[in-house]
Amino acid sequence: MTSPKTDPDFKSDFLKTLQARGYIHQITHPAELDEAASAGIVSAYIGFDATAPSLHVGSLIQIMMLRRLQQAGHRPVVIMGGGTTKVGDPTGKDASRPHLSDETIQANIASIKTVFEKFLTFGDGPTDALLIDNDEWLSTYGYVQFLRDYGTHFTVNRMLAFDSVRIRLEREEPMSFLEFNYMLMQSVDFLELNRRHNVTLQMGGSDQWGNITSGVDLVRRVDQKSAFGLTTPLLTTASGGKMGKTAQGAIWLNAEQLSPYDYWQFWRNADDADVGRFLRLFTDLPLDEIAALEALEGAGINDAKKALADAATTMLHGAEAATTARAAAESAFEKGQLSADLPTVELPRDEVIGAMIAAVTTKAGLTQSNGEARRLAQGGGLRLNDAPITDGAQLLTEADLTGDGVLKLGAGKKKIVLVRPV
Repeated sequence: MTSPKTDPDFKSDFLKTLQARGYIHQITHPAELDEAASAGIVSAYIGFDATAPSLHVGSLIQIMMLRRLQQAGHRPVVIMGGGTTKVGDPTGKDASRPHLSDETIQANIASIKTVFEKFLTFGDGPTDALLIDNDEWLSTYGYVQFLRDYGTHFTVNRMLAFDSVRIRLEREEPMSFLEFNYMLMQSVDFLELNRRHNVTLQMGGSDQWGNITSGVDLVRRVDQKSAFGLTTPLLTTASGGKMGKTAQGAIWLNAEQLSPYDYWQFWRNADDADVGRFLRLFTDLPLDEIAALEALEGAGINDAKKALADAATTMLHGAEAATTARAAAESAFEKGQLSADLPTVELPRDEVIGAMIAAVTTKAGLTQSNGEARRLAQGGGLRLNDAPITDGAQLLTEADLTGDGVLKLGAGKKKIVLVRPV
């Protein structure tokens, strides 16, 4: 194991880039991996389970690491967990994941695939990315065969020591035998990928360290081949929150789950202390340009946040979507104007006209409850058509509609939504 603070200088472009941009937390066999990445093409993979139709921004650091790998002249392999999703990764979970049907899993995979095409180049070339479903091999194993072939390489003693198991047991939360087998399946993924596609590196978040090292050990023990593991730091915001989790829910990567405007706003609203780190991790901007943006002070930090939002949104949704999102945000927040590109929520007319503004604010997704909306109003943070509202119980009328037939609701300094009665 190693860390970026104690490593000697890396020779390979890949590891030098990861180190400079802050991706590295732990590496197995760092000198050996550095030598392999300097000598030729390294194939590396990260697995993504298909528990929803979209990944969220918490997975973006892993996607970006595959992008860095390809930019450095190596081959990224994306593993969709068609097989492992049927079990559910227990890491960081206090309860079992709900079981999904095969049809739902495949529909989720089809939806998630579209995101990777924005970040990676797929094809048949030596450094072109591959996307593979691990159900391709996991579904072929018989239970007895799986246990005979691989069960002997794992001790229950070691598995019980893994954080994903130990923490659940310490909290006296039940863990099914199905979930207990997840780490075996992930390790076998690495072995199969090494045999089928010469994949020698598995990457992931720091919470996956135990699962990753088990796969490294399995490849080295069973086939006596080189195998490596690399993890990223646990990604939290400067305020201590989990990356990608907001009061309004997850920041999804698919436009069907989250609009480009809301995605742009997420980055624009980053904490001042996070801007430099996020620019290094989530954009392709050169490091010297990032250093200049990071050095901005006072109101200038807003320019750095806009640069972050522009770059991140362009990478995922395209330059036109980023420009449109920025223009809509600047019109709404800086000029007090309406924009058709602002998030719009349609609600039944009888749930808007004659209703309390607190209730409509909650239905529009700006607050979690009517009580929160009323407190927001009392504190001066609720706005209707850019005018402050101090009474959350105020009833909305036809006269409150703009000439466009909508209500412009604002919560705090950073959230705006248009409500259209229908």
